[in-house]
Amino acid sequence: LLTPLTQSDYAQPTEAEREIWEEVDVVLKDAKAILDELQAYKGAGPDIREAIQNPNDEALQEKAWAAVVPLVGKLKKFYEFSQRLEAALHSLLGALTSETYSDPTQHLEREQALAKQFAEILHFTLRFDELKMTNPAIQNDFSYYRRTLSRMRINNVPAEGENEVNNELANRISLFYADATPMLKTLSDGTTKFVSENKNLPIENTTDCLSTMASVCKVMLETPEYRSRFTSEDTVSFCLRVMVGVIILYDYVHPVGAFAKSSKIDMKGCIKVLKDQPPNSVEGLLNALRSVLVPIIKKNKK
Repeated sequence: LLTPLTQSDYAQPTEAEREIWEEVDVVLKDAKAILDELQAYKGAGPDIREAIQNPNDEALQEKAWAAVVPLVGKLKKFYEFSQRLEAALHSLLGALTSETYSDPTQHLEREQALAKQFAEILHFTLRFDELKMTNPAIQNDFSYYRRTLSRMRINNVPAEGENEVNNELANRISLFYADATPMLKTLSDGTTKFVSENKNLPIENTTDCLSTMASVCKVMLETPEYRSRFTSEDTVSFCLRVMVGVIILYDYVHPVGAFAKSSKIDMKGCIKVLKDQPPNSVEGLLNALRSVLVPIIKKNKK
């Protein structure tokens, strides 16, 4: 069970897994390009600042608009990918929580290729959100786009790029990027939706699958024997992101959450594993956990 999560050539799909595996594989193949594009995203900050500081200079307004429109196309692409990712997650959860096997460990052992894909989705999600959190240009560019588009409409100026993102889609995209961790929010909402749409399935099928994956990652990271098998630091980062991802999904769908005493996740152990890493390598992950914990603290204070 430990090996397939960290070795891509190990977890090959069985015939029973193949249909879902191929469907999810198409999405995961695009994930790398999405991360590369996000990492290279520089934004239109200088052009926007010049346009705002010189509101009567038409050339500067046009320059800023020309810079922002293709960037908004990228932001739209990232948002649309989040919808594809949510659909892939639904397919994987359907397989990994079905009644085919009696417990989550059996599922993860016998459907290793799907378990690996689930882990890869979580790894992508946490990495995407880490990059988004450190790039304020994303929200600044989109806000400028919406303000300028609104002004153009009022003045009846035809706007190239308006067809790219209509008003309804702009509202959805704006809400997506307003969240500190938009991809994680999409997956969390998707997991909650999966549970509510499958009421005939015991909720434990989903929460036990998530808690088992958290435990597997924790054991791999804290046990020298397993950790010594990791071929690179990228494998450590992979396991850390997957562990944090499943904790947050568990917290979303479990009636009392991941931080309650009755939780099947060893939260103290998981947090210790995180804090044992170099601080700069896990700050984004700790922030993602804090974003879950803060509402719980506020709720308990009321």
